Formats: sequence, C-alpha cells, structure tokens
Amino acid sequence: MRIHALHTLYDHRLSQSTRPFLARGGSIARCKHCMLLPYLCICSIKQTVSSQSAFLLLMYDDEILKPSNTGRLIADLITDTQAYIWSRTEPNTDMLALLADPQWYPIVIFPAEYAAQERVLPIDSSIPSVIKDKRPLFILLDGTWAQAKKMFRKSPYLDDFPVLSFAPEKLSQYIVRKATKEYQLATAEVASLVLDSLGETDNAHLLTLLFSTFKENYLLGKSRQQLPAQNSQQHLIAAFAEQRVKD
Repeated sequence: MRIHALHTLYDHRLSQSTRPFLARGGSIARCKHCMLLPYLCICSIKQTVSSQSAFLLLMYDDEILKPSNTGRLIADLITDTQAYIWSRTEPNTDMLALLADPQWYPIVIFPAEYAAQERVLPIDSSIPSVIKDKRPLFILLDGTWAQAKKMFRKSPYLDDFPVLSFAPEKLSQYIVRKATKEYQLATAEVASLVLDSLGETDNAHLLTLLFSTFKENYLLGKSRQQLPAQNSQQHLIAAFAEQRVKD
C-alpha cells in the first residue's frame, strides 16, 4: 500500500493535538490509512492511475482527522495529490512554492456565485485549451460548507487564480455526512467531476467507484454489518482489473 500526502498530514496533525480528537466515531479502532473498520479495510485493493491532473487539498484544521473525510480517496488514486492545513495568516511555505511553480496552472474549484465573474471559467470551457502547455493543479477546499466558504473568502494567496464551478445534475450520494444544501458534494465527488471535465472519464469512474465503496463500507461499519453478497467493492476490483488491461 502506498503512503501518500494525506497519510503524512494525518500523522503530523495528530502529533500536534493537545487533547484527544473527539469527532463522532473518532474513538473506534480503524485502519489508519483508509479509516474503515479493520474487517472492511480496502487498502489492499486500491491502485493509482496515470493522470494529467494534480490536486491540492486545502484542509480546515481538524478535517484531516475525521474518519468520514473523502479527500484521502483522491490521493489514493491520483499520485500528484498534495494536502495542507489551511491558515489565513501563515500559509504553508511549501504550498505557496507549489502554487508559484511555473509548471502548474492552479485552478480553484468552488461555486461560481461566490467568485468575481472575471475569475470564473466558462462551464463549457475546454480545460486543456485554457491551460495550454501547463498541467492543471486543482485546488479543493476541504471542510464543512461554512468552513469552505471561510477559506475561499480569507485566502488572499488564492485570489489570482481562476475558478472552475460545477452544477451537477444529480444530488450528492454522500450520506455519511449530510450537506447543508442539496447541491453540495463530497470532496471526492467534486474531484470526480474535475477528472471528467479534463476528459479522464475512466479515472472519474474509478474515483466514483472508490467513493461508493468507501461510503458503503463506512456505513456498514457504523452498524457492524458484514459486506453483502453484492457490493460496491466487487465493482471497484473489477474496474481496477479492467484498467490494468487497458494500460
């Protein structure tokens, strides 16, 4: 199993805690890498894929410690994924260097209604034509909806980057944590839309399946149930096998 940026950030954030983390479900023994109960662990089936895209997760303080966080699923699949704890006044210097690296074209993913119109990329724009000879670095603000809005408003180091917004036809399928508005999606769901917009439909599909598997296993663990005969995990394993054949 590959140790990635979110695993490292989790260990660092945990080491900084001065008191036990008391989020719901935080005291239950879990696999520290997938955050599922040991008998529902999916670490052995996760694989990475080739992608033109990269992701930067800007996480609100304790978000990295929450077992229900789906941002780690992005890093499970996409190798070029970085994660940092958000700070309004003292942003991480490595993160600022990454944003300034000329090989990347940073794009903030956020609803258009909260951004100045001149920053918003057209919904039907071709990302490859916008970024030209650079690689896209998609910035996801990972936290509750209230926290994400705060990060968007109070991160001046993001103000010069364009904003890409989505208006998905279907409501979020993430029922582990209830969103405050129907159109709000889990972080992994948003990343799947991003991959699809870049033309990486296979990768988008794999991330959707990984998300569905995590969601199903997480909910089974809450009620201490076993995997049913027909489950999302089977579909994910089959999809990874099909992807290996294509590669």
